[in-house]
Amino acid sequence: MASQAQTQVGIIGAGPAGLLLARLLRMHGIDSVILEQRDRAYVEGRVRAGVLEQGTASLLEEAGVAARLKREGLVHEGIEIVARDRHLRIDFRDLTGKAVVVYGQTEVTKDLIAARLAGDGPIIWNAADVAVHDIDGEQPTLTYRSDGQDHRLTCDFVAGCDGFHGVGRQSIPAQALQSFERVYPFGWLGILAEVPPCSHELIYARHERGFSLASMRSPTRSRYYIQCAVDEDLSAWPDARIWDELKLRLGPAAAAGMTTGPSIEKSVAPLRSFVVTPMRFGRLFLAGDAAHIVPPTGAKGLNLAASDVHYLSRALIAFYKKGQADALERYSESALARVWKAERFSWWMTTMLHKLHDESSFEAQMQLAELDYLASSRAAQTALAENYVGLPY
Repeated sequence: MASQAQTQVGIIGAGPAGLLLARLLRMHGIDSVILEQRDRAYVEGRVRAGVLEQGTASLLEEAGVAARLKREGLVHEGIEIVARDRHLRIDFRDLTGKAVVVYGQTEVTKDLIAARLAGDGPIIWNAADVAVHDIDGEQPTLTYRSDGQDHRLTCDFVAGCDGFHGVGRQSIPAQALQSFERVYPFGWLGILAEVPPCSHELIYARHERGFSLASMRSPTRSRYYIQCAVDEDLSAWPDARIWDELKLRLGPAAAAGMTTGPSIEKSVAPLRSFVVTPMRFGRLFLAGDAAHIVPPTGAKGLNLAASDVHYLSRALIAFYKKGQADALERYSESALARVWKAERFSWWMTTMLHKLHDESSFEAQMQLAELDYLASSRAAQTALAENYVGLPY
């Protein structure tokens, strides 16, 4: 017989969305249990992006987990865009009065896990065969296996924060959902190395050989990407070849400041845009990658997860503390309004900067015209900056 337990909010997934939601709820006395199919070492070791919007940083501060972020995070007041030897700096502070913070998603996850395990409630690691039941009733349940035993968790609500391939979205009847997707015909080959970054700000480069990005995780750890085929063979890309390609695509200024070294992580990531609507069915609510994916070009993935958590946490707090269900009813509508704007921005950045067509094509000339207009228009630069630093909740 399965063991029986009960909580107010059952959360599937111990990524940033699930952990941040649990933390914000606990600060208002709302209990939760987090189920995670992987172990703690795997979750804390996942290499992900790390550009935080001002709103995300504020939400982490509200959650009481921003001490290390404030101490170690790198405040960036702009980015550089390079195309055909033209260098354009987008000055966030001047254009919007705001900035972003570079702080790895891995570090955000570690901070949230530490806070959770300090007394907020349980994380069930290695939770296998998680299944969601009765989400259209008054008391949905989660079943799973842990330590060789079957368990049954009764909840008031379930939050599916378990990513694109998780059971959360798959538990909603297919006929109740509508999906929108664009799969891009290229990927990003990423390299992580223990070397200082070549620039103090991110560099986005459009080159006739393909897009490239110079980023960082800390003053001593750099993250670089180059556009590649989706099925690129990593064995064909030794470190030396990657560094040579980066120097070529990023341009002489970045190359002059680049320190090379052995990679500590190397991978190819496909790019896609994906949105499912609605983000709620009955008492199951989706958040983060379970509901939407953005290309990494606009640095919106983690920030959209935090945006969802902003709306969902406040809706649940209003329900439990004031008996108000209106915000829960509006959750999908509220979250999707911001999701679609971020999807548009990420799609725009991606299509403007990547090699999609032959350089002699009409479409390639349109890309260059777009970049020329961006360089000549403060209004266009302001629009980019507003979206990059994060639209208001």
